[in-house]
Amino acid sequence: MAETINEPIQLSFPLPRSLDTRIHMRLDIKSKVIMLFLTTVTADEEDQATPMGSFVYALPDKYNPSQPLSTTIFAVEATLEFTTRLAKILVKKTQMPVYVGNSISFANTGLGGTVEEEMEALKRVVEISLDKLQGVVKSPNVLPNGTGSS
Repeated sequence: MAETINEPIQLSFPLPRSLDTRIHMRLDIKSKVIMLFLTTVTADEEDQATPMGSFVYALPDKYNPSQPLSTTIFAVEATLEFTTRLAKILVKKTQMPVYVGNSISFANTGLGGTVEEEMEALKRVVEISLDKLQGVVKSPNVLPNGTGSS
């Protein structure tokens, strides 16, 4: 079971393959759910509101742990696939329900948002998220008897 962190973890890091765009992340860890919100901001847009992207809920499937279940709460076509993929990856790694809100824009990347650029950003977000979750979320895959089953 995860412990609750009272204060959200907020940080930003450069969007891969972009000169002046940063990904802003807010990670809330509650006792039974993880909430992750992402957006991108360029130096020119710091004072402007960012449009809302997709919002997805994913949870572990107890009958098939390698295939998490997900449902879209709010869909924006440009961000839906990235958001769903990210939510499912985090569920697989933590075995906890996850809410992900995402309005990352790849318009300012070197090639305007190719698959490679999106995958690089996804990998970076997952690495940072799992690093922040390490030590807070206990891996439920191994039970006290060490077998992964009761």
